[in-house]
Amino acid sequence: MAAGYVGILVSDPWLQNQFTQVELRSLKSHFVTMRRENGRLTLADLPAKMSRLKHVGENLTEQERDSFLRDSYEKLDDDVDFELFLRVYLKLQAHISSRLGSGAKNSSAFLKSPTSTLLHTISASEKASYVSHINNYLAEDEFLKGYLPIDPSTNDVFEIAKDGVLLCKLINVAVPGTIDERAINTKRVLNPWERNENHTLCLNSAKAIGCTVVNIGTQDFIEGRRHLVLGLISQIIKIQLLADLNLRKTPQLVELVGDSKDVEELMSLPPEKILLRWMNFQLKKAEYSKTITNFSSDIKDAEAYAHLLKILAPEHNNPSTMAVKDALERAKLVLEHADKMGCKRYLTARDIVEGSPNLNLAFVAHVFQRRNGLSTQTKQISFLETSPDDALISREEKAFRFWINSLGHSTYIDNVFEDLRNGWVLLETLDKVSPGIVNWKVASRPPIKMPFRKVENCNQVVKIGKQLKFSLVNIAGTDIVQGNKKLILAYLWQLMRCNMLQLLKLLRFHSHGKELTDADILEWANSKVKMSGSQSYMASFKDKRLSDGNFFLELLSAVEPRAVNWSLVTKGETEEEKRMNATYIISIARKLGCSIFLLPEDITEVNQKMILTLTASIMYWFLKQRIEERPCGASDCESGSQSETTSNSTIDDTGSESSTD
Repeated sequence: MAAGYVGILVSDPWLQNQFTQVELRSLKSHFVTMRRENGRLTLADLPAKMSRLKHVGENLTEQERDSFLRDSYEKLDDDVDFELFLRVYLKLQAHISSRLGSGAKNSSAFLKSPTSTLLHTISASEKASYVSHINNYLAEDEFLKGYLPIDPSTNDVFEIAKDGVLLCKLINVAVPGTIDERAINTKRVLNPWERNENHTLCLNSAKAIGCTVVNIGTQDFIEGRRHLVLGLISQIIKIQLLADLNLRKTPQLVELVGDSKDVEELMSLPPEKILLRWMNFQLKKAEYSKTITNFSSDIKDAEAYAHLLKILAPEHNNPSTMAVKDALERAKLVLEHADKMGCKRYLTARDIVEGSPNLNLAFVAHVFQRRNGLSTQTKQISFLETSPDDALISREEKAFRFWINSLGHSTYIDNVFEDLRNGWVLLETLDKVSPGIVNWKVASRPPIKMPFRKVENCNQVVKIGKQLKFSLVNIAGTDIVQGNKKLILAYLWQLMRCNMLQLLKLLRFHSHGKELTDADILEWANSKVKMSGSQSYMASFKDKRLSDGNFFLELLSAVEPRAVNWSLVTKGETEEEKRMNATYIISIARKLGCSIFLLPEDITEVNQKMILTLTASIMYWFLKQRIEERPCGASDCESGSQSETTSNSTIDDTGSESSTD
């Protein structure tokens, strides 16, 4: 399988340690593509071809790369294998660093990523806090009872996480219903295949709730890379603690703003910003003069906490809290106050005075959950009364946002309608989908102060869309700059569909350059189900019979006979049975390796575009597996590696029903 396959491709242990599993796959994808274009790849070819590696391409010109390689190697006509390719890549990165220093124009995303193998340190305080959270929220889980509580002073959490069950369960605590627990392998002793399935299900589900897992692979869990595991746990817990920080879950948050325009702005803010605004709102009532702008340096003296808890729970206030001069002593009194409020301790007094941002954020979020101090009377505001169209737009916005974030851009987006308005992230996404298509020389990098520069970026976004044959009638760059919701969704849907069809075409070498269509995907799905002996049939991607889920269960069983446990499948006659089948389908697809963002209602309501992306993702996985498992020579095997790479980096499937066809 893929996890062990990468290790075979790189036999040098030193090289293996320079990259994560996913980084190797991504570089392998580029290497195979370069070599396929000419039939062979030499050192002399690399200066031109490495321009498509965004960071190397941006920081060095082709002439500079050529000069560097001529100085480094005597014979440029030598063939390049993958290990030599990696060594050249690392040398170029080192050359960039030594020449430009830390201020390089755009240092490697691998090196900057919080999940890079170059960052191995973990915080003992954070580990203890997260272990305490796990012990508290999963204490009653039937399967995990035998492993909990975990001792936070040990590294047991990383050992327990190796089978994938703990992380899958934690995801369901953060966002209930994300994983159908019938799909989790929960035997006491799992074989390597079953363990890998759990890890795959975990990673694809983590992406589907908004975690960034670009540089994490299943092998990282198996090898017990602690910084990566703890980083993922941190993200999952953060999502859980911030879940109520939106107007739909906590409409009382309207108290923080004045008029309806401010409400719109509040709805577009990420939850961390809303939490800061809530904290300052309460501190203003407590007559605290400072404005808190972060969860680190601004609260090291614990004064803000003392005022916050006093206004939220005056009955537990200790007058000496503000009288003490020592910040550490004040922090201890603050935590005593929080204990009396029933708040769980996500940090110690030392964590407060040292300004631990993650633990302070967790603490404030938990205080908000326990007692937010807002009025129980909800103002009647039209923005909170959503129509079915508004609900669908909100659902699609989330799906597109998670898909874009899964691609590993340098910028994490919190709202597609706000964060895409300068055009930069859209250009980065286009470059992922069609490498080399963006003219970076005329693009402006954020922060962008001049409005016309944003329009220039977005005009290039529209221009490239037309090159890719998108239907962009009445869409201009200014529509993106102004945050036109339906037009942005229409563009994103076509971008995802283009990406999906290109990837499928890449795997179907027998297509001889023929463009793949939706009809080809439909025909493939029906033929696979028919060949399995089933009578199920899909007339189109909007066939209402699909709502019971049976066709997709048949399709999943056809591509992987052991995937579906038919004893867990319902007849799909009632709405509840349909939903149970839909959640099972999504989890089984993710467990196989499909990176998808649809929700159960997209199947039960037969959301045409989501149905298309689900089918295409299953088709992609099947074709990828056939290439990987084919007994072949080196070139074929490398094609398989490319397929694996693409699956992890760019075929995160989703779609938009309200967008234009």
